[in-house]
Amino acid sequence: MQYLVKALDAKQHIVALTLSATTDAIAADAAGKLGLRVLSVRSQGIALPFSRAAGFPVTLFSVELMSLLEAGLNLVEALQTLSDKETHGDRHVVLTGILDAIYRGESFSQAVARFPQHFSPLYVATLKASERTGNVSESLSRYIAYQEELDRVRKRIVSAMIYPAVLMLVGTLVIGFLMFYVVPRFAHVYEDISGNLPFFSAMLLAAGRGIQRNGLAIAAAGASLIGFGAYGLSRASFRAWINERLWSIPAIGERMKVYQLARLYRTVGMLLRAGIPAVHSLDMVRDLLSVQLRPQLTRARHLVEQGQPMSSAMDSAGLATQVAKRMMLVGERSGEMGEMMGRIAQFHDDQIARYVDWFTRAFEPLLMAVLGIAVGLVVVLMYMPIFELAGSIQ
Repeated sequence: MQYLVKALDAKQHIVALTLSATTDAIAADAAGKLGLRVLSVRSQGIALPFSRAAGFPVTLFSVELMSLLEAGLNLVEALQTLSDKETHGDRHVVLTGILDAIYRGESFSQAVARFPQHFSPLYVATLKASERTGNVSESLSRYIAYQEELDRVRKRIVSAMIYPAVLMLVGTLVIGFLMFYVVPRFAHVYEDISGNLPFFSAMLLAAGRGIQRNGLAIAAAGASLIGFGAYGLSRASFRAWINERLWSIPAIGERMKVYQLARLYRTVGMLLRAGIPAVHSLDMVRDLLSVQLRPQLTRARHLVEQGQPMSSAMDSAGLATQVAKRMMLVGERSGEMGEMMGRIAQFHDDQIARYVDWFTRAFEPLLMAVLGIAVGLVVVLMYMPIFELAGSIQ
């Protein structure tokens, strides 16, 4: 359930924010924990299982904060500027809460950690490490670069899948139009010569008549199937089940593992460059990995804790490709393991991008051929009796 909460912040400004909770009392309690004095709580209806509330824009916040810090403002002045810019809404609430925590004597990382729903443990750890040197701007720059690389890879994969998805949607709509509208009308025209129809044409037209008689039931079943599919995809357990099935396919599972490893290397590299120890870094990235790789990561962490080099521990746990193992050895010799991890991630990201590009180049013509053959087959089967009739007249 979504609740609209109106409250007073620390400066006695009225703010409004939307919270997800099971009851209005829980929503009011959540607002109170943010340092707000609740004025009213109003239900906004039931939240759909696949809907997502707009979150705090961490990357944009980091970019703006870094720009202000580099312009010469201190941390409190920069945060106050951002808070004054956002006069209402969730962003104002979060920024005000961070400022209030700093005024109470907490560090920046501690203040940010008060909002775990917006700031990940990686973000908090990066800030905490930067407080040892006093260079918050550098840690923000490191996090921004890390997030931009993740977004770049994700957008490349998504953009490569857009055209096949649109093609499949259009093809499905065309075939559906033929089967639900055109074929039933052809079936009505051919009723008087049903005994002389070719076998496959008779089967197609029988299907058309069946669709015409049960159109509403079929449409309802299709809508229900789509609804259940959307609901299933909104559940973490169902997505995990699909992910497990995909991992069992060798060609796909191998690529998914490389993608996961690239994400692992990039995140560990960012944490190492921030000055976080290797064991702690491996602990923090556990939740970023697929369930299939978490036991291997735990084993690698234990090996590192026992004193083994990172390259040996990752290789023994099955978390290092041949390229990654050799590059990690170079990083250990040079003492630039964090930088080397970033380069390993870049290498594997490029590898994934080439595979996605190859797959889409091969899949798109194949998909167009399949859809074209399907549409053409339906049309030919519909017109075949007319062709035979024209031949008999001649």
